[in-house]
Amino acid sequence: MGCTASDVVAALRLAAAVVQEHCDELVRLDQAIGDADHGENMRRGFTALVSKLEADPPATPGKVLKLAATTLISTVGGAAGPLYGTAFLRASTAVGEAEELDGELLARALQGALDGVLARGKAAVGDKTMVDALTPAVTAAATAGSGSVAAVLSAAADAAEAGAESTVPLVARKGRASYLGERSAGHLDPGARSTALLLRAFADAAAKS
Repeated sequence: MGCTASDVVAALRLAAAVVQEHCDELVRLDQAIGDADHGENMRRGFTALVSKLEADPPATPGKVLKLAATTLISTVGGAAGPLYGTAFLRASTAVGEAEELDGELLARALQGALDGVLARGKAAVGDKTMVDALTPAVTAAATAGSGSVAAVLSAAADAAEAGAESTVPLVARKGRASYLGERSAGHLDPGARSTALLLRAFADAAAKS
């Protein structure tokens, strides 16, 4: 059975709850190497998204993802808004008008999201950004693409968590954290952490559906 629009809405609602739960953690991570606003920005964006989804849930997965994109771009401050917004927008384009997502189409959506982040942020693996979590997630999803939606998302979430942890020893080469130079090493990147949290929430939602 594929992933319908209502399943995507449920996944985003769970993601919003996870962002709320981990808001303080994301603030602390960003306090160490950034502006200390990543947690609050993400919480504000996903709270706004849930309100819009409740008021008028879109009819297809692609339209749900597009609504997520426009909402996050307009409500999440800092670099995260444009990056996450672009990720969801490219994912929406990848799935098109499909009524349901299978594992293969979902893997393509994640690839689209990564392509959007790379185009927007100009970061590479090793720069200590969300790309360090999203890139291995996309690779894992592509490998698991012939499986179920739940299997693809579980593989992506596992890889994203490992990728986020890999940012701890890195010296930041992008964003505000790069201003710290060597002092940025020893800290988990907040964008990589939020990427891993979102993918785990999506995987958990798929496992329940």
